[in-house]
Amino acid sequence: MSIKKLSKTRRNDPHFDREVAKYEHPLPSREYVLQVLEEQGKPVSFDELSALLDIHQQESEMFQRRLAAMERNAQLMRNRKGSYIVPERASLIAGRVEGHADGYGFFIPDEGGDDLFLDAKQMSRVLHRDRALVRVVGMDRRGRREGVIVEVLERANSRVVGRVLVEHGITVVVPENRRINQDILVAPEKRSKARAGQVVIVEIIEQPNRHAQPIGRIVEVLGNYADPGMEIEIALRKHDMPFEFSPKVLEETKALPAKVRKTEWAGRKDLRDLALVTIDGETARDFDDAVFAEKKGRGWRLVVAIADVSHYVRPGMALDREAMDRGNSVYFPRRVIPMLPEKLSNGLCSLNPDVERLAMVCDMDINSRGEIKDYTFYPAVFLSRARLTYDQVWSWLSGIAEPQNDTHRAVQPQLQALYALFHILLKARHKRGAIDFETIETMMLFNDQGKIDNIVPVFRNDAHRLIEECMLAANVCASAFLEEHKQPCLYRVHEGPTPEKLEGLRNFLKEFGLSLPGGESPTAKDYGALLEKIKPRPDAQLLQTVMLRSLRQAMYSPDNVGHFGLSYEHYTHFTSPIRRYPDLLVHRSIKAVLDGVRYSPGKWDDIGLHCSMTERRADEASRDVNNWLKCYYMRDRIGEEFAGTIASVVPFGVFVALDSVYVEGLVHVSELGEDYFKYDNVKHLMLGERSGQRFRLGDRLQVKLVRADLETGRIDFVLANPSAQTHVPALKPASKGASKARR
Repeated sequence: MSIKKLSKTRRNDPHFDREVAKYEHPLPSREYVLQVLEEQGKPVSFDELSALLDIHQQESEMFQRRLAAMERNAQLMRNRKGSYIVPERASLIAGRVEGHADGYGFFIPDEGGDDLFLDAKQMSRVLHRDRALVRVVGMDRRGRREGVIVEVLERANSRVVGRVLVEHGITVVVPENRRINQDILVAPEKRSKARAGQVVIVEIIEQPNRHAQPIGRIVEVLGNYADPGMEIEIALRKHDMPFEFSPKVLEETKALPAKVRKTEWAGRKDLRDLALVTIDGETARDFDDAVFAEKKGRGWRLVVAIADVSHYVRPGMALDREAMDRGNSVYFPRRVIPMLPEKLSNGLCSLNPDVERLAMVCDMDINSRGEIKDYTFYPAVFLSRARLTYDQVWSWLSGIAEPQNDTHRAVQPQLQALYALFHILLKARHKRGAIDFETIETMMLFNDQGKIDNIVPVFRNDAHRLIEECMLAANVCASAFLEEHKQPCLYRVHEGPTPEKLEGLRNFLKEFGLSLPGGESPTAKDYGALLEKIKPRPDAQLLQTVMLRSLRQAMYSPDNVGHFGLSYEHYTHFTSPIRRYPDLLVHRSIKAVLDGVRYSPGKWDDIGLHCSMTERRADEASRDVNNWLKCYYMRDRIGEEFAGTIASVVPFGVFVALDSVYVEGLVHVSELGEDYFKYDNVKHLMLGERSGQRFRLGDRLQVKLVRADLETGRIDFVLANPSAQTHVPALKPASKGASKARR
C-alpha cells in the first residue's frame, strides 16, 4: 500500500511518522490500535477493527500478525467470541507465574507491584514460569491479594527433567523442579524403555488445563538417580542452562589459530620482557589475569594484564551469541560448564606460562597512600613468566618454604613488590571503609565414584587477597575510564540496604546494646566500623550474619549507582572475560574509546538483567548440586549426633549448620518441643508461647540426623536431647532508659 494512498484515518495515527520511517508498508501503530479500542468501550471483532482503522484487504494478513504480537505481549486479548478487548478495561493483569512446592503459587505482575496469591486450583492450569492474564478477585485469609487465571499467554515448559514413577500400571514423570508441582502423565505409547526410578527428559505434548494434568512423552533417558555426575545432568536441565556448543560455534572455534600469530601483534605494546605472573588456585585451568608490580619513586607501578577475549570473540559471531546466552561459566564440583569452548578458555585466551598471549592491559601509577593517581589502557602481547598457586606464593611470602627452581627464584623480587603494594592497597581499603565480612568457604573431596569423601574448610591467605586487591584496582580504573569518556557499559552495582531492612537491622542491634551510625543513609564505612567493634564478641557471627542479610544483591546495570559493599562510587568487571560476559562487553567498550568510536551491543538494560539472571541461575544450579552431594554423603550417617549452629530461622523450623562436616539440615518446628512456637522474622527466632523456650539465629544445638532424602534433597535433624537444650525466658520489655528488646 503506497503511503500517498493512506487515508486521513490512518494519518491520524499519533505515531504515523515513526511507522513510516521503520516500515516500507506501515500499519497502524500499537498505540493507535489500543486508542481506537479504548474509544469503542466494548469488544471489537477483527472485521470491525479493520474497518475502523481503514485496513485494506492486502494488509489484512500483516495486520493479523501485528495483533497476534500484541496478544503475546498482553497488550490486548480476545474474548470467547474472538473479539478484541483491552486487558486493563477487563481489569486484567499480565505477568509470570511462580510455582511453589506445596501446590499453590504466586503471580508476578509485569508492571511491578505486589504479587498475587494463586491457590492450588488456579495452579492446576499452569506450570512454573508460564505467562498469564489474571484478574484480582479479593484477599485470602492471610490478607494477600488473590487472583484467578483468565488466560494463559505463553507456555514456558516444553521439556522437563524428572524421575519415572509407575503406579498401578500408570507411568508419570515427577519433575525435579519442585516448583512444577504437577506430575506429567506419560501416554502408554510414549513410555519408551524407561524404568521406574530413572531420570528422564519428558516432552510435554499437552499442557495442563483446569480439567486435566499435563501429558508428555519420554524423549531421553539420562540414567539412574545415583549414577556419577547425574546430579549435574539434572541441574543443567532443571535450570535450562546451555551446556552443549552448537555446530556453528564449534565451526568458528575450529577456524581459530592454535597459537598467537605475529601478524596479530600489530598495534600492540610488547610486554614480553615484563615479569608478569599468574597466581590462581591449585585446580584452575583457565588463567585470565597476570600481574606485575615495581617500585616507582615514592609510589608503585601496577600492571594487570587480562586475556584479550574480544580479539577472538567478535559481535555477530555465533561464539558471541552463545557467550551471551550462557552469561558466565558455571563451576560444579569436578566439572565446569564454560562460557567459551576449551580452545579459547583453556588455550588461546588462557595466560599459560612461556607462550605469547594477547592481552588488554591496565597500567597504573599508585602513590604511597594506595591512591591510583594515573592509569592507561592498551592492547599488548606478553608471556607469563610462571603459573603460580595461592598456597605456593603464600608459603614463600610467609617464609614457610623456599622456591625450588630457577623460574620460581627469578620471580621472587616481583612477588615481594606485589606483597608490599598489597599492604598499601589494604590500608587504603580500610580507610575507604569497604565491608569485609568473614566467611568460611568449603571444598569437597571426592572418591573414585564421584561422591564426597570429606568436606573441608578452605582458608584464604594473603596471596588470595593480594590478587583480589589488584583486580579491584583494575576494575575501578575500567569504570572510571568508561565513565569519563561517556561510553555506556555494564557497571557492577550494589545498592545499600532498603529502608525496611535498615529498620529491621537497627531494631535487632538494639537488643544487644549496639547501633549502626549513618542515619537513613549509612555507608559501607559505618558497617565496617560496627564489624570491627563486634569482632571480640562471642556473638560476632550472629551479628555479622544479620548485617550481611540486610544488604541487597549485587547486579549488572548500565546505571552507575556505585558499589556499596566495596565503597566505590563506580565499579565494573574487567578482569574475567573468559568466564563472564559483562567483562567481555567492558573490554569492547574500552577498545571502542581507544579507537575513537562508540560501542553498543543492543539494549544495555536488557543485557544487564540477562547477565544478572544467568549469574543467579548458575548459583542456584551449583547450590542444587552441592545439596544433592551433601545429602548423598549424609545417607550413611543416619542416627549420628552432631554439634551445630542455627544458620537461619524460617516459619517451619530452624536450619542448623554442622561444625565438623559443613552441612545444613532442618529441625522442623514440630521437633522443637511440646509447645506452640511463634516465628519472629524481626528477631530471627522461634519462641515457645508456653515455655518461653527460644531458638535464635546463632544459637548452638546438638542434633541427630534422622533423614537424608535424595529425591527431595532434604536433610532432617531432631534435637539430640530436647530436655538438655537451653530454655530461655520470653523477652520482657526493657526498663525505661535501657535499650528496648525489640526490633
